[in-house]
Amino acid sequence: MDENATSTTDAAASVAPSVRRPLMPTAARIAFVPYLVFVALVVFLPADDAARVTGIVQWAAHVFAGWGLPLHETAVVLEFVANIALFVPFGLLARFAMPRIPAWTVVVAGCLTSTAIELVQLAIPSRVATVADVIANTLGAVLGVVLAAAVRSAAGRRVGRRDPA
Repeated sequence: MDENATSTTDAAASVAPSVRRPLMPTAARIAFVPYLVFVALVVFLPADDAARVTGIVQWAAHVFAGWGLPLHETAVVLEFVANIALFVPFGLLARFAMPRIPAWTVVVAGCLTSTAIELVQLAIPSRVATVADVIANTLGAVLGVVLAAAVRSAAGRRVGRRDPA
């Protein structure tokens, strides 16, 4: 073996291999930003402005009322469900963005985030802070964490079924 080949091999060995990050955490971190901006708009805008964004809840309550369901009670249930849905992406994106953080930590973070939102809403005259919203948002974070686990499990099974090439 000549001296040139040895020095080239040594030089290649001394260069650290590039560290490649998995795509999913990076994509989830990027998606988390617009999601949090959307949540902030929904929860911190004055009630009249937020109603333009979340007006679907009242619209759906009126549709159900047209079918004979009581309007007020239907609106309360739909708002609770909407608050759950609002935080499902929190749990899902947080689990994918920070895969090494335990699931219970994501749920606690969802609960604390919701609590902070409700505390800020106390200072917004047109908003109403409720414990029910914290409960619903926390349930949404739990569902997001469960959904993330299901997606990971399904992806793992799919990868495991591939035939080696």
